[in-house]
Amino acid sequence: MATLTATAPLRHDASTIGVVSIAHGLSHFCQLIVPPLFPWIGVSFGLSNTQLGALMSVFFVVSFLGQALAGFVVDRYGATRVLYGGLALIGVAALGLGASPSYAVMLVFMALAGLGNCVFHPVDFSILNARVSAPRLGHAYAAHGISGNLGWALAPVFVVGIAHGTGSWRAALFAVAGLVAAALVGVWLLRAWLVVEAAPPAAAAVQGTPAAASASTFDFLRLPAVWSCFAFFFVFALALGSLQTFAPAAAGQLHGVPAAQVAVCLSIYMACAAAGMVFGGYLVRDPQRSARIVATGFGISATVALLIGLGSWPAIMVPVLFGVMGFGGGIAGPSRDLLVKQATPAGATGRVYGVVYSGLDVGMTIAPLVFGALMDAGAYRGVWLGVALAHLVLIATAFNVKRRWRPAPSPAAAA
Repeated sequence: MATLTATAPLRHDASTIGVVSIAHGLSHFCQLIVPPLFPWIGVSFGLSNTQLGALMSVFFVVSFLGQALAGFVVDRYGATRVLYGGLALIGVAALGLGASPSYAVMLVFMALAGLGNCVFHPVDFSILNARVSAPRLGHAYAAHGISGNLGWALAPVFVVGIAHGTGSWRAALFAVAGLVAAALVGVWLLRAWLVVEAAPPAAAAVQGTPAAASASTFDFLRLPAVWSCFAFFFVFALALGSLQTFAPAAAGQLHGVPAAQVAVCLSIYMACAAAGMVFGGYLVRDPQRSARIVATGFGISATVALLIGLGSWPAIMVPVLFGVMGFGGGIAGPSRDLLVKQATPAGATGRVYGVVYSGLDVGMTIAPLVFGALMDAGAYRGVWLGVALAHLVLIATAFNVKRRWRPAPSPAAAA
């Protein structure tokens, strides 16, 4: 099926965006099926916070190692089959996690889940950038980000609700496996909206020069903007990783938030981030404002993190602050993805997004270990000061990405 043009009907674009967003939301959902169950898993196996954090570190180490390679596979063989494989691996991993007899076995299945997770960003952005009309890309990025945040928001409520209702954290993970299986069937039935032609071979390869073709394949690695984007996502992941694992519990310790309310704080953060992305999707219409929008959104998040870390708040206000912080981060989301698109050479979408988003996995690998150690040391304010610092560094990094981005010449200039 040929790549759609900029004049594709709205129904075509909406269908593609919808199916991709469902798959993306499920991938984010599955990233957060284990951290909300830490209290149960920790008691079952007698684990410290640092050991629990290592479960997520294993997940993201494997996702990091696989993501850049997944980008090359997507560019070479197309995105749809890679997407099926990612969903299948995550479903098997959820089933295995629920049946794990020991901590060591859980580590193995967390690695398998990371392998399934690694495909989604190269797959998603390859499909969206190829099939969605250019005037609607901002909305596509917003919908993509919203689905991810909704996945994160729903996961704690889903798994904790089942664990409370059944008295078993294993039952919650078995339910996740069933949900993934249903989603895989649904995506397969709607596969017509996902098909994208594989990237054409480099010109040098057509001319029969393998060495030149290989050089062309890796040329994007010499672009400073690509590595600036990698650094941006690495720092972003440090902030996000802390929020998904130990920052809610640290806020609970600082402000006397009941344990049941701590998990709700994360869901509120993610839901408000999704709302912020709706607003951010409209703001991103002007590409020249992307870095400023990112700075504004993360500036809000940094300010709220400082307020949580340094202030004294009644427990009822903590979820509200999480919501404001999530809304700020959501505003930045679509502009963040546009910054990456601006740094992407033609024909290298999968490779660039694979490398850039592997920075997310590196940061998510490190964050649970660092912030888990801070929690074990009782440095609850230190957790939140670290979150604030990461958001401030993000602002500087976004402007660095923008500075290193060199716009492609207009058709007239090229002529």
